[in-house]
Amino acid sequence: MQLVLTLVGPGAHAAAEALAAAGLPVKSPEVLGPEALDFALAGDLKRLRAQVGEAVANHAVDACVQPAEGRRKRLFVADMDSTIIDVECLDELADFAGKKAEIAAITERAMRGELEFEGALRERVGMLAGLSVDALQQAYDERVRLNPGARTLVRTMAANGARCVLVSGGFTFFTSRVAEAAGFHDNRANTLIEADGKLTGRVGEPILGKAAKLAALLAEAEALNLPLHEAMAVGDGANDLAMIEAAGLGVAYRAKPIVAAQADAKVDHADLTALLYFQGYRAEEFVAD
Repeated sequence: MQLVLTLVGPGAHAAAEALAAAGLPVKSPEVLGPEALDFALAGDLKRLRAQVGEAVANHAVDACVQPAEGRRKRLFVADMDSTIIDVECLDELADFAGKKAEIAAITERAMRGELEFEGALRERVGMLAGLSVDALQQAYDERVRLNPGARTLVRTMAANGARCVLVSGGFTFFTSRVAEAAGFHDNRANTLIEADGKLTGRVGEPILGKAAKLAALLAEAEALNLPLHEAMAVGDGANDLAMIEAAGLGVAYRAKPIVAAQADAKVDHADLTALLYFQGYRAEEFVAD
C-alpha cells in the first residue's frame, strides 16, 4: 500500500533523523512548511504506524501515517470544548456558580470514559440550576478562545470545498458563536433549558453524546454522498471516540489516553494547522487572517 508519513512540530527534522536511524526509508522529504515534512512510504499501515510512533516518541513532533490516496478530506467534523476552543464551557459556567472544582472533576472523569456521558451531563447541568442566563454571554466573552490554528484550519478546508461541522456535547449557545468565529458551515449541540432568566438545571433531550456525534458524522457523509474515508474527525474526549474511529482520518487533539490510543493520529505538539499538513496542504495554501 502506498502511504504517506507527515511529521509536524518543532522536532520534525530531529524525528526524521531518528526514523532514518531506525531503518525507515525517510529520505528526500517534501517540505510542506517550516516544521512540516512529508515522506512517501510503502508497506503495512498498522505496522508502520507502530514503528513510527516508537521511533519519534521522545521528540516534539506529531506524526501521521495514512494511505496516500484520498488524504484531502471533503468532510470535517470537530468537537468543540478543549479541541476547537481552549476551555470546557460547562466548567467555566460552573465557575460563575461557585462550583467549578466539583463540576470540573465530573467533566474530567466523563472525558476519560469513566462515566457515562449523558448521565454526567445531566448531573452537571443540574448543579447550575438558578444561574442567571447572563453568565452564558459573560463566560463566552471572558473565557472562550479559539485554539491556535483553529480558524486557519476551518477556513482553509472550507475554501477548498470541504464541509465543516462543529459537533459538541456542549451547548448551542456556545457552538453557534464558535462556529461563526472559526468558519464552520453548521453546528450541533445540546440545549440548556431556561426560565425567567435563569437556568432550570435541565438540558434538552435527547442528549447529544457519543452515539449522536457518530450519527452526525454519518448523516453529514450521507447527505454529501461521501464514503467515510473522505471524512476527518477530531476530538479529545471519550464521547468523541466513535466518530474518530469511523472517520477516514481520526485525530486526537491533546486527548485523553483512551482517545489517543485509538486515533489514527495525535496532535500533542503542533497547533491545529497540523491537520492541514496531514492532508498535504502547504503553508502557502493556508487561508489565514
